[in-house]
Amino acid sequence: MPRTYRSTELGAFLRRRRYERTPEEVGLPDAEDGRRVTGLRRQEVAALASISTDYYTRIEQGRITASLPVLANLAQALHLSPDGWMYMLKLAVDNPLHHLQQQEDPKVDVTTQRILDSLEHTPAFVIGPLTEVLAWNRLAARVFIDFAQVPVDQRLFVRLLFTEPSLRSLYADWDGVAQLAIAQLRMHTAYDPENPRLLSLVEELSALSPQFTAWWDAREVNIRTTGTKRLHHPTAGDLEFEWSTLTCATAPTQQMIVWTCAPGSTTQAAMQQLDNTL
Repeated sequence: MPRTYRSTELGAFLRRRRYERTPEEVGLPDAEDGRRVTGLRRQEVAALASISTDYYTRIEQGRITASLPVLANLAQALHLSPDGWMYMLKLAVDNPLHHLQQQEDPKVDVTTQRILDSLEHTPAFVIGPLTEVLAWNRLAARVFIDFAQVPVDQRLFVRLLFTEPSLRSLYADWDGVAQLAIAQLRMHTAYDPENPRLLSLVEELSALSPQFTAWWDAREVNIRTTGTKRLHHPTAGDLEFEWSTLTCATAPTQQMIVWTCAPGSTTQAAMQQLDNTL
């Protein structure tokens, strides 16, 4: 089977995970003295997955596409997380929504915008698979950044994390936020890893930031949909939000990220005050 971008990426992902594992982690005897290989040897992974070393080598080199049972064995052999297993499946299986991810100018529908605008004292925005910020409400523009002032072709959330100093200083855990955004970007674009817009974004940010390059090359993947974040807002002060990601039913490649806070908290009071000044 001819080599494809997706099979090449699958091989690179497996190789990265192989390097990270130790014999002890996967139940193999302690490594002998003088072991020169970082992580596991190919033959060790192949034996754990019950396939030949030659067959595994061809998978890792992107020369063949493995069957689902073989991928399941490899996921078990390498102790992949559920997210890692999902990423492999996305690379191996065709996606019926692939054409939607290639849209040059995705839009949100009127109902989605109305939902955003109806959220009282709650910042929220909608992103596409490349983290394009497609829509937002007024409070999101006040809490994060005035997205309307950013040119459309530059309005990608992962890009803004690396190019906007205000966002870097806003997050108490900027490193964690940026790494999660990159891991989610890789996961959401797994069906289409050779998307020209994705490749252009990766090239731009790699030239701009060694941190981005290191985190992108780590090939971590994540589909986390909830969490807690602390922000240091220049006017509203210290804020603590619980964020949730909701998939838009009418546009399955779009996600609404809603930032809520505990009732009676100082963050709620700050949001009410900020909202009332709009």
